[in-house]
Amino acid sequence: MVVGCGGSGKTVLARRLAAVLGLPLIHLDAVYYDSAWQPLPQDAFAAVQAELVRGERWIIDGNYVSTLPIRVAAADTLIFLDLPAATCLWGIARRRWRHRGGQHRDAGVFDRVNWSFVRYVVRYRATVRPRVLAAARGREVVHLTSRRAVDRFLLQVRRVT
Repeated sequence: MVVGCGGSGKTVLARRLAAVLGLPLIHLDAVYYDSAWQPLPQDAFAAVQAELVRGERWIIDGNYVSTLPIRVAAADTLIFLDLPAATCLWGIARRRWRHRGGQHRDAGVFDRVNWSFVRYVVRYRATVRPRVLAAARGREVVHLTSRRAVDRFLLQVRRVT
């Protein structure tokens, strides 16, 4: 499973890993939002994830800390993109430019950038990061803290496969 702040590159990394490893890819944003971009109720979202992780092999990208325990319990590896806020904000800006804003149906990204979201990104390491690390305690964690580290990790995965 791949987790990290918005703009950290979860979707890009998950796509690349899925391609290299030949694994099915699940984007949690595509699960969370319906066709009208309305979020699922929390209990329905949790139930869908519980069903998805029953699969033998998968890659799931998305943060959603409230349902993190469902994925952590089923995952053999948690990849944590723990990048600085400035890097994530730059990633968000690049995504907005590349897709010209709006929603991206292919990954289910509901690309709504407002002050609340920017504040979330800036405070992610102080508020969400401890929850991710606590949930991952005792599990295999690949902790990546820079884009360069992500690139090295992908290169290593390619060499092993």
